[in-house]
Amino acid sequence: MFGKILIANRGEIACRVIRTARKLGVRSVAVYSDADARALHVEMADEAVHIGPSPVGESYLRGDKIVAAALATGAEAIHPGYGFLSENPDFVDQVTAAGLVFIGPSAASIRAMGLKDAAKRLMEAAGVPVVPGYHGEAQEIVLLASKAREIGYPVLIKARAGGGGKGMRRVDHPDDFSEALSGARREAKAAFGDDRVLVEKYVDKPRHIECQVFGDNFGNAVHLFERDCSAQRRHQKVIEEAPAPGMTPALRKAMTEAAVKAAKAINYSGAGTIEFIVDASQGLKADRFWFMEMNTRLQVEHPVTEMVTGVDLVEWQLRVASGERLPKTQAEITLSGHAFEARLYAEDAAKGFLPATGTLHHLKFPDAAPEGAAMRIETGVRAGDAISPFYDPMIAKLVMHGKDRAMALGALRDALTRTEVAGSTVNAAFLAALAADADFAAGDVDTGLIGRHQEALTAISAPSDETIAAAALAATDAGAPGAPADPWSTLSGYAHFHTLARRIRLRHGEENILARVSARP
Repeated sequence: MFGKILIANRGEIACRVIRTARKLGVRSVAVYSDADARALHVEMADEAVHIGPSPVGESYLRGDKIVAAALATGAEAIHPGYGFLSENPDFVDQVTAAGLVFIGPSAASIRAMGLKDAAKRLMEAAGVPVVPGYHGEAQEIVLLASKAREIGYPVLIKARAGGGGKGMRRVDHPDDFSEALSGARREAKAAFGDDRVLVEKYVDKPRHIECQVFGDNFGNAVHLFERDCSAQRRHQKVIEEAPAPGMTPALRKAMTEAAVKAAKAINYSGAGTIEFIVDASQGLKADRFWFMEMNTRLQVEHPVTEMVTGVDLVEWQLRVASGERLPKTQAEITLSGHAFEARLYAEDAAKGFLPATGTLHHLKFPDAAPEGAAMRIETGVRAGDAISPFYDPMIAKLVMHGKDRAMALGALRDALTRTEVAGSTVNAAFLAALAADADFAAGDVDTGLIGRHQEALTAISAPSDETIAAAALAATDAGAPGAPADPWSTLSGYAHFHTLARRIRLRHGEENILARVSARP
């Protein structure tokens, strides 16, 4: 096992890796930008190295600075987390050239899966089902339009590089193909520097189901079952769960076998995820799923897999990267219960999920899950921290486990209603509304669910009098840690035998609310 590792990331994933490293007796080195000088991951790590200004291009994407920090601190390996440089094969080469270990797959494996068209050709050759479509190199408009007609409308134009829905267009009619192609290419070029696309059959009632895979350096590969990530808005995951609701034994067998086959086809080592698109228009069938892409890193939603399998995936990453075999065989990996993860973001759901900033004057999560359930709160912030405009505005991931889906979902709803955030607009109400949605509760989920129900899910309800009163008191700092016990000391304008009062202006959505806080002697 390593003696010391550097974590080339920030926020909740850096904190997550540090916790497992500490459990294994491995010392950790954090890196940080100007904006993160007092961040939680810096405080948690054994050592921390400043790597540059706040913009990611000058700090967290500077592989040279990160490698230099690892060498200067005596770290033996680098954990990339997710995002930033985690799927950059050139960074992997940079790490290994410096005599360090990259805690993840080889550069060759990342390159093999980095371009969607090449990856799909590779998977097709390996016997993994792929969506009917055109994945070739030629990119002439006439050829692509011809391929779309052969496939049959509706079709999906997708950027061959990157992800997150960028460079993606649905086309329902041949007359709209040229304009949609131009738009997809412009977006792909701006986002990934590559305007090449592929054209695929559009799947009705699509579900996004992915399989967690893990390989070692001895040719072994296993799966840790599936996750359902169909609850998305604009191709961004919102609530994930494991296992997938309605999963049949036949589909699970076919899908997990295909996932392991995909991992072995590229000699994969470390944690990875094989994403499939599933046609759920007639229920879940073993012949109606297709390979979409592979994420060659740890996923944001990995905790739901950990909750239902009892496996610490970060521990496995460290063990495999340090030269050990997989800790368990396929037969030893079992599924128990159900888990959900909700992503709590600083964003305004009512305004098209516009990212928000601000200082987290108050942040409180539930102390425990309801009886019979289990809870994990994954966060990289605490009260008093500022939400920076430079980075992803995630505040926390609320992860709940129960003996079945109903219990886990009930625990998630409970946690969302008991989570308290002040200082920034957050999506907690939206998440609670989604968790309470009748179709979602029934497990009738597809990637279009949020879009169809968005108006109801993002509606702003009027705050109760109790909520207004609590917010007004919080604004005076009455009852805050370290504050005086009585409201007299927090109100200015003291006059003996007279009522002390202060007017508080609150904002709820577009509405201004004026509250009056008073205290009598």
